[in-house]
Amino acid sequence: MKIAAPASTHKRVVVLLLDRTAVSGYLNPSLLGHGEGADLLTCDGEHRAIPLGEIKAIYFVREFTEPFEPERKIFLSRPKLDGLWVRLRFRDEELLEGIVPNNLLDLLDTGVQLIPPDLHGNVLRIFIPRVALAEMKVLGVMGVARRSPQPSHSKDAISKAQTKLFGE
Repeated sequence: MKIAAPASTHKRVVVLLLDRTAVSGYLNPSLLGHGEGADLLTCDGEHRAIPLGEIKAIYFVREFTEPFEPERKIFLSRPKLDGLWVRLRFRDEELLEGIVPNNLLDLLDTGVQLIPPDLHGNVLRIFIPRVALAEMKVLGVMGVARRSPQPSHSKDAISKAQTKLFGE
């Protein structure tokens, strides 16, 4: 009987530091925001702990060989994805738009994970530590959940609930 190896939880990332240097490696995304930094396994096989205060953004990429920064930093038109359309302003005044989940509990963590405007580029999503941001504005709510239909009442139930205006 063949035993399958467990799936890797480490994803390809490029960590952009505040001094604009980039470090490529592998990272477990489930550990982001739960500690004081990011534990990175570099492409050379070395372990590197990077404090969140030194990170500008963590780019989850398809391939290391392609450019890691998105070609487009803002949406050209209203996005079609569900979530909150946000504009982030970094401390160095750089702007970036993206879609974050419409769950306010996720926004109260130590950082924000968003989907960039360039959906077909090398970047799948971006994690930005809160300390790297100067401002975050919600530009719109995309894919608003529809209200659930009210239960329909039968004609008899409605007529019994209404006050009789005329004696019958």
